[in-house]
Amino acid sequence: MEANQDYTEISSLGEFGLIDRLTKDIALTNSSSLKGVGDDAAVMEYHDTEVLVTTDLLLEGIHFDLTYVPLRHLGYKSAVVNFSDIYAMNGTPRQITVSLGVSKRFAVEHMDALYDGIRKACDVYGVDLVGGDTTSSRQGLVISITCIGDAPKDKIVYRDGAKDTDLICVSGDLGAAYMGLQLLEREKVASAGQKDFVPDFGGKEYLIERQLKPEARKDIIKELAEAGIKPTAMMDISDGLSSELMHICRQSHTGCRVYEDRIPIDYQTAVMAEELGMNLVTAALNGGEDYELLFTVPLSMHEAVSKLPGIKVIGHITKADLGCAMVTRDGTEIPLKAQGWNPLAQKD
Repeated sequence: MEANQDYTEISSLGEFGLIDRLTKDIALTNSSSLKGVGDDAAVMEYHDTEVLVTTDLLLEGIHFDLTYVPLRHLGYKSAVVNFSDIYAMNGTPRQITVSLGVSKRFAVEHMDALYDGIRKACDVYGVDLVGGDTTSSRQGLVISITCIGDAPKDKIVYRDGAKDTDLICVSGDLGAAYMGLQLLEREKVASAGQKDFVPDFGGKEYLIERQLKPEARKDIIKELAEAGIKPTAMMDISDGLSSELMHICRQSHTGCRVYEDRIPIDYQTAVMAEELGMNLVTAALNGGEDYELLFTVPLSMHEAVSKLPGIKVIGHITKADLGCAMVTRDGTEIPLKAQGWNPLAQKD
């Protein structure tokens, strides 16, 4: 957060004054949003469609570090990761509620910046902000966002529908967000005790963007729909490809084989991994926060799905007794392990 600036204490506005300031001039754009901010509850109405609800809780020091995460980017990302969950069900996000726990070190202007990012995300994805809450916090900044979406009943995709011989597909590339985090952490360490430190992100801007400003893959959902392809199972990659694949296989009662040489990795990710002396494939399998879509389709869809831009077939579903494994470039099978982000892991 910026220093040497005059700030307005949140207490000078009070809870309702802060809410009014942050939510003024919000216009509702979805027909299912009947009443937004301003009453005891928002009012939504859905016709002939299934309602999808997801929520995320983000804690300062656990999920984000304000040393290098701008509040506008944090607001944008906080909203987008919820939208991603709705798209991962083959649905459309429509509304969000935002609740904040704020410690005394934050000022009104900080909340303005956070909400600028949230509102920007809502504008980009056509989502209405319809309510929320604010309270004080003893532990820094707490953000809780709930997203409501919808989908026709026959279009919803769950995690438990993968079948033997289905193809495993991913959108985009993997590992970049994790490498962006490693770069930010490295520069944070390098800046310690230096007053006028300038971080070195030259040639690695893509990695920083993937970490600080991820995007939900609304475009991929649209591509699949236009091609007449409904995945048999799907989820977004928040905790790492390996973890998400194992979720799908466990809930679908199947195994899987993914191929090392088919995992999509960006050039900047590869360069950063080499620079840090890290195993590139491990980063792609376990890094997390890419928010790409991982999904399965019937083998008969191979030609159709292979033609779609931004999607790559990386393996196939097997019978459960074969387990979950990655096939290396030399043909060796290595069991997959869920080594991605664990929010309940104890930290020293």
